[in-house]
Amino acid sequence: MSQTRTPVRAKPLRDSKGYRRPVSRDFLTLGDPRKRGIALIVITGLVLGAFAVRLVELQAVKGGALAGQALDQRLRTVKLPALRGSIVDANGAILAATVESRDVTADQTVIMNPRAAGAQLAPILGMDAEDLAARLTGERRFVVVKKGITPETWRRIEELGIPGIIGAPSSRRIYPADDLAANVVGFVGAEGAGLEGIEYAFDKQLSGIEGTTTYERGSGGSAIPTGEKTRVDATAGVDIGLTIDRDIQYIAQQVIAEKVRKSQSDSGTVVVMDPRTGHILALATEPTFNANDAASAPAAQRGNRALRDAYEPGSTSKVMTLAAVINEGASNINATFEIPGTLERGGKVFRDHDAHGTEVLTLTGIMAKSSNIGAIMASERIGGRVLLGYLKKFGIGEKTGLNFPGEGSGSVPPFSEWSPTTFPTIAFGQGLSLNSVQAASIFATIANDGVRIEPTLVQSITNPDGTKVPIPAPKTTRVVSPGTAAQIRLMLEAVVGEGGTAPKAKIRGYRVGGKTGTAQMFDPVNGGYGDGVVASFIGMAPLDDPQLVVAVALVNPKKGRYGGQLAGPVFKRVMTYALQARHIPPTGTKPPNLPLVVETKR
Repeated sequence: MSQTRTPVRAKPLRDSKGYRRPVSRDFLTLGDPRKRGIALIVITGLVLGAFAVRLVELQAVKGGALAGQALDQRLRTVKLPALRGSIVDANGAILAATVESRDVTADQTVIMNPRAAGAQLAPILGMDAEDLAARLTGERRFVVVKKGITPETWRRIEELGIPGIIGAPSSRRIYPADDLAANVVGFVGAEGAGLEGIEYAFDKQLSGIEGTTTYERGSGGSAIPTGEKTRVDATAGVDIGLTIDRDIQYIAQQVIAEKVRKSQSDSGTVVVMDPRTGHILALATEPTFNANDAASAPAAQRGNRALRDAYEPGSTSKVMTLAAVINEGASNINATFEIPGTLERGGKVFRDHDAHGTEVLTLTGIMAKSSNIGAIMASERIGGRVLLGYLKKFGIGEKTGLNFPGEGSGSVPPFSEWSPTTFPTIAFGQGLSLNSVQAASIFATIANDGVRIEPTLVQSITNPDGTKVPIPAPKTTRVVSPGTAAQIRLMLEAVVGEGGTAPKAKIRGYRVGGKTGTAQMFDPVNGGYGDGVVASFIGMAPLDDPQLVVAVALVNPKKGRYGGQLAGPVFKRVMTYALQARHIPPTGTKPPNLPLVVETKR
């Protein structure tokens, strides 16, 4: 008898309360194999599709950017310093130059054993091994280890093959003659920028334009030979040619240093000029400094006193006063003046250095004996306003035109501010101020037949390709006539002759003219004039064909006091050498015999 199967009834999708029943997991495990296969295929397709979408995104959409990021992580850009231009003297002798060097740097992330690397590098770099190990430890990609090592030292480091130690091309500034013309040339700082002197004034031109090199590096930090590489070459700086003559500069520095030491002066300067061109052949200051070790010198020694420091000129200023009197036709070389022992002007009594009764001096005698009263009386023939005009034409109160860092201009008060005693004091050299180069320029004007040529320190600028940069011609000013200048020169010759104040400035075989100065130093703290003086002498040779001017100043000497006594011998030694160095022969003419004192009255 056949059995009848009872049909299996499907479980309802909802329970008796109407809630949806959960789907049985049998669908995935025990259900229909065909359905299970379809489900697995769908799931696998979805996963593979997600991978495909991500792959397309990485390769097609973001591929270039990601590749660029990866390349950027491997690329390293290094600056290529421009070769700083040289500074040379008038004859091409090097005063400042740049030599090749290396900066040792480190990539800390590549250095596996900083302690071992430090121990290897320490004896070569002259550094402490522990300090080096600390510097090499960390996660920084760029650390400066030491700057400015020589190429030979870098080769020794390179031979060690330490991964992560890199030698970046660099340069080092050197001054072959140490302190020679240091106060003119100046120096550069740790970063290679000019900080004083010509180095500072022409820093942009000397520096040039730096370049760059970019290379792809491997895991050890070294360049991949076949990797990405670009380069922009640096442009070297210009070379600056000075008017300074190294040999004359050397003698000037040696002589003034010796005199400053022996006279126990606070400082001293020597300026040597060619009056026909305005070229400064020497600009010596004492104390000075070693440009290769500028950081160890006091700041006051690193500037240029001959241009920075202003002082009252004293009797050297009488050259301007008497030149103005002659040029205005108010007197001449042989005119006579009755000079009393004292002279009252503006409620003040003026005296000469040496007490005397009434005496009759020629204008030449006033210059030779440096009579303050005589200078006042002569200047009164032209008046203060006219005298001030000549002082301005001589360049007093204005900068020299050198554009030298830290240069002072000196001063002369405007006429509207003159008191009753201003005119007489200015007439003999007080109440106005100037620097040593300005003082030398006054005498160069007289030597150059009355034409003032702005002083010059730079005579050439040469580009890296050898082409010359034009130098503007110096400004010239007609101050007095050639005839006036000739008379003043003869008066200056009497200063070093018999009866003058500077016989120690004579040079055998040459006609020499000059003027002494012993100027009281103004005390800015207490007001008025103190005990200190500036002892000076400025002169020219050969007098009948002047080709050189030498100006000497000693500030606050403790042993000795007068310009003729202290500065005159310095002038003689420097001028004698300069005449020989420039092969200037004596002219062979004889000086005239000019009267100084006509009569002395009791």
